[in-house]
Amino acid sequence: MSDTKDLTKAIQLLQKESVVAMPTETVYGLAGNIYSEKAIRSIFELKNRPMYNPLIVHLKSYTELEKVAANIPDKAKLLAETFWPGPLTLVLKKQENISDLITAGKDTVAVRVPNHPVALALLNQLDFPLAAPSANPFGSISPTTAAHVANYFDSNLVHVLDGGACSQGIESTIVGFEEDQAVLYRAGATSIAAIEALVGPLKIFTKDDAAPIAPGMLSKHYAPSTSTIFSEDVEKSLATLSEKRVGVVSFCKKYSHPAIHYQIVLSSNGSLEEAASRLYATLHEMDAQPIDVILVEQVPNEGIGVAINDKLLRASAL
Repeated sequence: MSDTKDLTKAIQLLQKESVVAMPTETVYGLAGNIYSEKAIRSIFELKNRPMYNPLIVHLKSYTELEKVAANIPDKAKLLAETFWPGPLTLVLKKQENISDLITAGKDTVAVRVPNHPVALALLNQLDFPLAAPSANPFGSISPTTAAHVANYFDSNLVHVLDGGACSQGIESTIVGFEEDQAVLYRAGATSIAAIEALVGPLKIFTKDDAAPIAPGMLSKHYAPSTSTIFSEDVEKSLATLSEKRVGVVSFCKKYSHPAIHYQIVLSSNGSLEEAASRLYATLHEMDAQPIDVILVEQVPNEGIGVAINDKLLRASAL
């Protein structure tokens, strides 16, 4: 796997309809030219991603929005002006030139402007937006470092543009619109409260295993290869796992039990933001341990904690 902070090779590959792993503030994305069917098909094939699961289009700036989206609601414009660049994705009616491959045949397109200097530098030197789902095999733990991507893909298939560790560490929040009603499709790094302060209460529709309108809506996702259990009471759960080698991912408290073989505390000072930024890197580390089960602790269900719990629930789904 070739990692580089030099944009030149990444630009050349993207212009030749290849794909490149790029950093964003949320997770690393597997990026390709939205106007290249070859590149988009390569993304789906590399990830083994089902074609019914749509991709997110990444723009260089808000001024590019009307090139990919049509009939944009005022509430969507307000959210974009407020949160872009940043971890908020909007699902909007698509322009006719946006491929059905990207949108899974739907008449809507998911779009955002990433808030990462390397991603923006890359986008600003291209004359096309990039479709970029997370740079991992479908359903597995999202990557937040170049090394995570390197562990997933052969260097002959994917060039990695190294932008360091992702600052947010979990995916963007996804919001769409039903007439004038804003709808939450995926909880993420932009808080629900901050969005509702601008557009009013959100309708919640975050699960769809048949024909999701946005990424991240499937019941099982972000999953380690090791069996994973979501727990509201770690000590009670540990009592049922005494015969297992357990890895514990806790919020801010360290636990003591004979079954614990490995333990990681997400934030010793109880910061939900720190917990989010370390979440996927912690799951990658835990998944590499010689253990039977990963026990993940529910975090306070407020602010970005709502998104963290959502990821953990999907990671532990059977």
